[in-house]
Amino acid sequence: MSTPPTILVFDSGLGGLTVLREIVRTRPDAHYVYVADDAFFPYGHHGEDEIVARVVPLIGELIEAHAPDLVVIACNTASTIVMADLRDAYSVPFVGTVPAIKPACASSKTRRVSVLGTRGTVKREYTRKLISDFAQGCEVTLVGSGELASLAEAALSGQAVRDEDIATELAPCFVGNGPADPGRTDTVVLACTHYPLLLDRLTKLAPWPVDWIDPAPAIARRVSDLLGAPGTESDTAGAEMIFTSKRPHTLSAALTPFFGGRVPA
Repeated sequence: MSTPPTILVFDSGLGGLTVLREIVRTRPDAHYVYVADDAFFPYGHHGEDEIVARVVPLIGELIEAHAPDLVVIACNTASTIVMADLRDAYSVPFVGTVPAIKPACASSKTRRVSVLGTRGTVKREYTRKLISDFAQGCEVTLVGSGELASLAEAALSGQAVRDEDIATELAPCFVGNGPADPGRTDTVVLACTHYPLLLDRLTKLAPWPVDWIDPAPAIARRVSDLLGAPGTESDTAGAEMIFTSKRPHTLSAALTPFFGGRVPA
């Protein structure tokens, strides 16, 4: 009987839970360790060298402590900066999270796509290279939000978040003269894993309907492919959640759906 794999999911905060949710659906046999680096949140407020100096040794400590079979970097900002360093430093397989520009541009009917990410993600050369390689003739608008990740964390924590504050961050994504404009934005890439936490409200506050592109299902498929076929033994109760600030998490009821119904220790 095979041992359930251990999957470590890492993010700057709670946004990676949207990736975790999809992975758990794909691999319910696994044991999960979710790490929120809230002591350094938000990553978008730090320089690239700072993020590398922070994340690479921290991931090493986590690998030593938890012996994961695979590590998911469920953060666009970190993934666009540290993946090469992590793969050079450690032998564990890594799966990153990058803006889903290729599928968005492939599916857009109006050929106008917006990428909604943190300010750090949208200004990186990595993101611009994705556009250069995969825009397929689409007009791509980069929108850097300074507040939406924090608003998502606040909403998940049960704090009141005003529609007006979300709408302000969202508005630059919508280019065009309304839903009848054939050249309007029809696809928005959610280039921060926090943003799907607010998807219902983003949909409600959008000036017109668009397709929202969340990379989490594709990440889950990649994780499952790398791990191979599920074993016969499952660990349906196995889940841990760690905050680097050492604060205890008090969100059990809100968190259990992301962990497939498990209560994280």
